[in-house]
Amino acid sequence: MKQTKVALLISEIILLVVFNANAEIKNPETFILATYGTLRTLDPAACYDTTGSQRIWNIYETLVFFDGSKTDAFIPVLATEVPTLENGGISADGKAYIFKIRTGVKFHEGGTLTADDVVYSFKRNMIVDPDGGPMWMLLEALTGKGSTRDHNGKIIDGIFETIDKAIEAKGDTVIFHLPRPYPPLMGILVYTASSILDKQWAVSKGCWDGNIKNAATYNNPAPGHEPLQKIENGTGPFRMKLWEPSKQFVFERFDDYWGSKPALKSAIVKYVKEWSTRKLMLQNGDADRVTVDIPYVPEVEAMKGLKLYKVPQLSVSVALFCQKIDPTGNPNIGSGKLDGKGIPPDFFSDIYVRKAFLHAMDRKTYETDVFNGLVIMPTSPNIEGLPYHREVPVYEFNLEKSKEYLKKAWGGKLWQTGFKMIIAHNTGNEMREAAAVMLAENTMSVNPKFRIEVRNVEWKDYLVQYRNYMYPIFITGWGADYADPHNFLYTFMHSQGVYGRYLAYKNKEVDRLCEAGIATVNPVKRERIYAKLQRLWYEEAVGIPLYQQINVRAYRDWVHGYVPNAMLTDAWEDLKRISKK
Repeated sequence: MKQTKVALLISEIILLVVFNANAEIKNPETFILATYGTLRTLDPAACYDTTGSQRIWNIYETLVFFDGSKTDAFIPVLATEVPTLENGGISADGKAYIFKIRTGVKFHEGGTLTADDVVYSFKRNMIVDPDGGPMWMLLEALTGKGSTRDHNGKIIDGIFETIDKAIEAKGDTVIFHLPRPYPPLMGILVYTASSILDKQWAVSKGCWDGNIKNAATYNNPAPGHEPLQKIENGTGPFRMKLWEPSKQFVFERFDDYWGSKPALKSAIVKYVKEWSTRKLMLQNGDADRVTVDIPYVPEVEAMKGLKLYKVPQLSVSVALFCQKIDPTGNPNIGSGKLDGKGIPPDFFSDIYVRKAFLHAMDRKTYETDVFNGLVIMPTSPNIEGLPYHREVPVYEFNLEKSKEYLKKAWGGKLWQTGFKMIIAHNTGNEMREAAAVMLAENTMSVNPKFRIEVRNVEWKDYLVQYRNYMYPIFITGWGADYADPHNFLYTFMHSQGVYGRYLAYKNKEVDRLCEAGIATVNPVKRERIYAKLQRLWYEEAVGIPLYQQINVRAYRDWVHGYVPNAMLTDAWEDLKRISKK
């Protein structure tokens, strides 16, 4: 079964069509998607979630994008061709990439794209570099640093000058200068963090003024205070018409788009958290596609008039232990003490506690009852379909072992006093809710003094809260930015990784290996490094790998144009390709 799913992940998409020729097409020029993800920001420098990426990719554009279903081949977008060694776009030493910029491209607000806009966009986004944001990828590739700030939050000396030298315009070309070869760069240039802005417009809206000496002023804005959070001005085929938070987001076609005219005039993403309502909308044709969590797949398979795509994802969801919780006004840890009424901020710094929770996860039941077997069960963040993946040991479901570890935790005091805490998950995601409930119920079953409440939180708030170290356990997912183990293992395990930092997890050997992995070109040596990291994930009990999803996309059969890609999650919809007829 595992080999079949791996093969599917790499090369095959299953499409099931149940036709209903008599169905009436509603709103033939408007695409309607019903889902439960909520939007936090439209700023490409700050957005680092799939909901925001869906909006941004349709509004802004990047230099290149994926070539159809391929995850390692690209097509030009705002560049006129994809640079290669053969066409001279990549230097022989792999440290320079040259892009010729497309002419005649208009921004939504009327400006015309130039090479200077491209240079400004990359510099501005790297300068902003918000905590928990996506800019570590570009910074690592173009400066050799994963952040503009050190472990203490202090700006690294000379980092802005390094950014300034990393990219330049010469006529209608843009040149990236890398400190060392960085094979995943092309994949990073697809990501929304590489979106191109209109420099003059961005400056007028309060973004970086273009003077590198003033860069520090614009670094790391507070969440919700980035200047482009609620406004946009891209070159994409659609522009924002309306955004009503936690209700709907409305796109309208940009008639001055430089590329082929989209068939759709508009698109609406509706926030509908209840499955029963989404299902009814799909049945009645009031939605053209809805988010279908795996537990509901049998229901849509029984419906007529649908197209179903089953697409394995290069993504993983994980339950993560925060080892240094912020106790300030924190309702998730009770008293904040090991007194039976709460937990101390460093509760999960005790490896016995972490191992106990790992043994409380019934993977087999979770796979069967929640996913009906339509899932890949990961053993580490380096999931199937990525280079150097290997199966590492897992903590089997065993409540007796869980009990043994809990009796040892905190010198035996934990078992005697008990504890009280909250596990949070994002609203609407029933797969994550099921994991939270399972962990809570199984752990509480071994000792009546253990009390765990499961709580749901809106995604936009959930993002902010876990980045403020407010959750003892937070359940989140990671979709590939590019198809390389560095993008996953660094993210979850490095002390400055996007999730690693919010675990307050620090291991010098892990950090060293993560840094060595991306700096090593030799594939044999890379394989050794990543094998050791995957083993350390198990030994250190960093978190609980929950699922590698096989996404089921349910469309009305009148919708055409979807192109499956393992890199692009359920939130993604390429509106310029979609038509209804």
